[in-house]
Amino acid sequence: MNISLTIIELKEKSVEATMLNKPISRRSFLAISTMSAAAMVLDWNSISAHAAKMGPKSEYPTVVIGAGLGGLVCGAYLAKQGIPVTVVEQHSVPGGYATSFDRAEGKFSFEVSLHGTSIHDNGAARILKDIDVLDKLELIELPEVYRLKTPNLDISVPQKDPDAYIQLLSRYFPEEADGIRDFVKEMLGIAEEVDLLSRNQGKFLKLLFPLQYRKMWNVRNKTLADLMDEYVNNPELKSILAGLWGYYGLPPSKLSGFYYANATGGYLKNGSYYIKHRSQDLSNAIAGAIERNGGTIRYDEPVAGIKAKNGTVQGVLLEDGEIIPARAVVSNASALTTFKHLLAAEERPADYIQKLESYSPSISSFIVWLGLNRELRGKVKSFSTHVSTGRDPEEDYLSCLRGEIAEGSFGVVVYDNIFNGYSSPGTSTLQLLFLCGYEPWRQFEADYRDGRKAAYHGQKSRWTDILINRTEKELIPGLSSMIEVQETGTPLTNWRYTGNTNGAIYGFQQSMDNAYMNRIKNRTPIKGLYLASAWGNPGGGYVGVFRAGQSAFRQMMEDWGG
Repeated sequence: MNISLTIIELKEKSVEATMLNKPISRRSFLAISTMSAAAMVLDWNSISAHAAKMGPKSEYPTVVIGAGLGGLVCGAYLAKQGIPVTVVEQHSVPGGYATSFDRAEGKFSFEVSLHGTSIHDNGAARILKDIDVLDKLELIELPEVYRLKTPNLDISVPQKDPDAYIQLLSRYFPEEADGIRDFVKEMLGIAEEVDLLSRNQGKFLKLLFPLQYRKMWNVRNKTLADLMDEYVNNPELKSILAGLWGYYGLPPSKLSGFYYANATGGYLKNGSYYIKHRSQDLSNAIAGAIERNGGTIRYDEPVAGIKAKNGTVQGVLLEDGEIIPARAVVSNASALTTFKHLLAAEERPADYIQKLESYSPSISSFIVWLGLNRELRGKVKSFSTHVSTGRDPEEDYLSCLRGEIAEGSFGVVVYDNIFNGYSSPGTSTLQLLFLCGYEPWRQFEADYRDGRKAAYHGQKSRWTDILINRTEKELIPGLSSMIEVQETGTPLTNWRYTGNTNGAIYGFQQSMDNAYMNRIKNRTPIKGLYLASAWGNPGGGYVGVFRAGQSAFRQMMEDWGG
């Protein structure tokens, strides 16, 4: 979409800007005009019109690099349109982080990433319906959104009942009751506007956007800390209201207020769900949709490079030397890896790479999976507990970056409290999670890559013991005596299995210079090369990468049939 210079020149005189007492800058107009990623309902009439202009679909072979959720969703859309799609994946299964793995000859099946997701009566559900996957999933409503345990309180955030959440917090902070209600209502309002924009297929009058979507517009330049400051004063309350900051990888002073409010408002209104039996079922279902529509997925196939000439993609080079010709390439890989390593040096756009390097990869994770020799279902409160130190989230974030695992907040997920039969009879499945920066593990990187892992394993073992002991003290007395199987993943483990720069779990950070209207686009300077991952638009999380895959598909159809 284009904006005429006349409109731009009139921007500060517009009625809408005057009414809001906020001049609308040229940058903001341009941002609005390209904010299509907020739309999670496709205009199929438009898609069909583009498709009609394309000619034979066989002339548009596409390669998707990586079978993470973003790449899979984009591939499923393309395959449904009859586009020849080949997905190449370095691992033996689809999903990226949306996967599971077995231990003890299948006695224990461990979830890699999913705690809860808002795939219900929203844009994410509509995407899965679009690609004929939604009806193949069994969604289990979680018993609560999450539990927060601090030194001073222990609360469970209720499902689909924002008023109950408001009343709960107001009992602890009666002097802040009005601010609590208004802050929660603001998050709900932002989420509702995003859903309305989705239902309107992303269509809006640019000049009227600040009035039609007033809450989205007003939060565009605010951090989460800025947003909370408008409503509440108590520092402890702010820490509680920001309790899900770890889900988005930044503390309130750095995190996009829009991103937090939209996602958290969605959880509070629509609830949080788990995918039975594991997130691998979701990944398998989307992969199946690709194959049912004639697409191909090639596993255990590392990509060595993207072939391009004069700024236009020509294909993908596999490690074994095979070249798969392609008119388009969709990268589910790290944007940094895509442009700095997969493209030949002479094809790398220097200014774009400089832009990518100005953004920071998100935080990573240290995870301990435990298979226990007894049943905990119903004996331990909640399914997902955030154990807070009671410190400010800013301090906890710094502890995460520095790898202070004995001091920072952490999470415990008792998966058996989600549904009966999650684990084998007489057993339980747990996940202990500590968000972690990459720097504490960088010292082991070179040796790790070369297979020399003695020092690395020693550090991993020390951290594992600390996290188990903290869980035993805070939540599950006697835990260490119940352990039958344990496995640990570090930021280097994340890098090994996903190829993500610095083992990032959310792609690029949702910082103010790369979030919402400012977020990097999925169409890249290389003709025919698109991003469809947490590294692109709108960002990380299951819902975020669904949208990235859909957005890349839409842009491809526009480019081919425009």
